[in-house]
Amino acid sequence: MMYDLAIIGGGPAGVAAGVYAARKRLKTIFIAETVGGQSVESTEIQNWIGTEKISGTELAKSLERHLRAYAEDVVDIKLGKRVTRLDKDAEGFTLVAGEGTYQARAVLIASGGRRLKLAVPGGLDFENKGLTYCASCDGALFAGQDVVVVGGGNAGFESAAQLLAYCKSVTLIHRGADFTKADASTVEAVSKHPNMHLLKNSEPIEVKGETFVSGIVVKDLTSGETTTLPVTGVFVEIGTIPNTDYMDGLVELSGDKHVPVNHANQRVTSGGVEVSGLWAAGDVTTGRFHQNNIAAGDAVKALEDIYYYVKAH
Repeated sequence: MMYDLAIIGGGPAGVAAGVYAARKRLKTIFIAETVGGQSVESTEIQNWIGTEKISGTELAKSLERHLRAYAEDVVDIKLGKRVTRLDKDAEGFTLVAGEGTYQARAVLIASGGRRLKLAVPGGLDFENKGLTYCASCDGALFAGQDVVVVGGGNAGFESAAQLLAYCKSVTLIHRGADFTKADASTVEAVSKHPNMHLLKNSEPIEVKGETFVSGIVVKDLTSGETTTLPVTGVFVEIGTIPNTDYMDGLVELSGDKHVPVNHANQRVTSGGVEVSGLWAAGDVTTGRFHQNNIAAGDAVKALEDIYYYVKAH
């Protein structure tokens, strides 16, 4: 059958789109491996609007309950499936997921991304035990403590800026000799804070602790010397990989494989031209800020536009 809409991804963007699609009575196929997105890994989220605090696991359950409450016979939910191919023809789009093939007149890409992990001894052992990948989610848990941020791009400096509102001190560790991957104005503003420390030409080589993080070993790449910083929090911002492999050849992606969009309506663009019938929302896009609330808002914006598109075609 030909669906009005296919939604790819089960994070806040995908679920927000699914709820809106159900309420607008758009016949929809919702395909995701799981529901929840990257925040499933967070022990406590304090910035999901309308909820004082919630664990990543409980957020995922809440999102799925909300989606299923409205899905009825309008949204077909296919979990445990990953889209491996997306193609476009004159009739619409064809999606391949597992053993199934689905057709839709419009597609919303909300497949998010996956964070690059800190691949050093202790890096995996202390995840959610002092090592985290989300300053906006977990920063307030480290109020009055000494923490480090690993990564010298925009994400690293933006995380440091958030953490300076809570933490006793923030040390940013960067492999390079300068911060060319971050906005100069952001670097200047954050660097001026009296509780901010910058370590250039350095890299972490081990995260230490017992039950929770108690320190991080840093190597000076110029001298080869190592130093152990006594910190209780490690915030990793070394990049993400967008989940866009299934779009190979469909549109012209950005250099880091994110999906370019027109931020006025979330329509996908390729070479600066909007692609008819294709939208994207959340972390998979070239949007500068990647957070749960923003992802959900992107999806709602897209669904409003999708509704009119479907009704006009």
